[in-house]
Amino acid sequence: MAKTLYLECNAGISGDMTVAALLDLGASQEVLQEVLKSIPVNGFSVEIGRVKKAGIDCCDFRVILDHEHENHDHDMEYLHGHSRGGHVHGEEMCDHVHGEKAHGHSHEHGHGHGHHHEHRGMAEIREILAACQMTKRARQIGEKIFEILAESEGKAHNVPVEEVHFHEVGAVDSVVDIVSAAVCLDNLGIEEVIVPSLCEGKGTVRCQHGILPIPVPAVANILSAYRIRTELLDAKGEFVTPTGAAIVAAVRTGDRLPGEFTIRKVGMGAGKRSYECPSILRAMIIEKAVDEKETFQRDTIYKLETNIDDSTGEMLGYVMEKLLEAGARDVHYIPVYMKKNRPAWQLNVICTREAIERMEQIIFSETTTIGIRRSEMERSVLAREQITVGTPYGKATVKVCRSSRGERRYPEYDSVVAICKESGLSFGEAYELVKEAGIIKR
Repeated sequence: MAKTLYLECNAGISGDMTVAALLDLGASQEVLQEVLKSIPVNGFSVEIGRVKKAGIDCCDFRVILDHEHENHDHDMEYLHGHSRGGHVHGEEMCDHVHGEKAHGHSHEHGHGHGHHHEHRGMAEIREILAACQMTKRARQIGEKIFEILAESEGKAHNVPVEEVHFHEVGAVDSVVDIVSAAVCLDNLGIEEVIVPSLCEGKGTVRCQHGILPIPVPAVANILSAYRIRTELLDAKGEFVTPTGAAIVAAVRTGDRLPGEFTIRKVGMGAGKRSYECPSILRAMIIEKAVDEKETFQRDTIYKLETNIDDSTGEMLGYVMEKLLEAGARDVHYIPVYMKKNRPAWQLNVICTREAIERMEQIIFSETTTIGIRRSEMERSVLAREQITVGTPYGKATVKVCRSSRGERRYPEYDSVVAICKESGLSFGEAYELVKEAGIIKR
């Protein structure tokens, strides 16, 4: 059964809170530390410990920066009119972007001095991730988080994504937070992530060039683009940081909890700020309660549909590839006849609700259609999991589905093809070999 993570964001979410909660769930500190050693960035160290928040024991993940790279968090001084008598290194209140059409903001320093910050664009971020000694899946998660941040900042400042130069996103602590979150998610083997909603505070944030409303523009753009439900609390302060919002947008697979589930493990991640409610992110590994007589699960899916009569076959093939790469569950074409007896194709895309906008953007930009129909559909799916089996020619991946009549095994196409090339077996022979692998004969 897929390993499902539930993030309870009643006090918002940030990068350091996420990493702390995942470590508390059991992500390997040793694996994380090895990856952090490989980051080609200087000027930081990491502390992992325990703190109390409202009397609750929580894991604390802290990025400690040297003087040259440090960020100062002044939001509490502004919001509450007094200083906390110290600086917390972590996520700042404002994102900073530089480009041809925008100038970055920097937090005001009451002592009239500033600190040097490196400014990195997506090209530099990709180079950093490529140099990290992390798994392919962890790297993909990290890249997706950064890309979402770049898109949100580019939209806020009217700057093309590749021209966006980050302060916050490129700052050392943000790089460490995002890489750490990606590594921990991968290390825990998380396959599904449920985030019903994000709770955000109210008020404004003071930056060097003005005052911004909460949620700040980058966060608001992410919430809009990925259709993330938001609840505004009756409390002042920034509860959702751009990094936290981007993590949710990148990894969330659903926003509805099962009607019944079992909590397998709980992780508590501490935030650095002190607001009216304790700054805690609770993460849980859950397992859907399944009736012994019921071997299928129910969920909700969305279908996007449009008729196209003036696009080439090559164009439609490319569109299918892009849609699947962007997260579509399924894409298919149906031959149809339109008005004036024009032969055409009906494009059908199956996706989750949070993926609708991404799918529609691809369809509108890559095809000639001028309208897309949308419908919500309930479905029943067999309980399933993906396993790795050993064969004489290497490892292979098999999808295992379970029904009241027993177990069904479906070897993954790419694994079968790899064995065919390695062994010289026919596709049918390799398919049966993988299908039978790992089955205990009685």
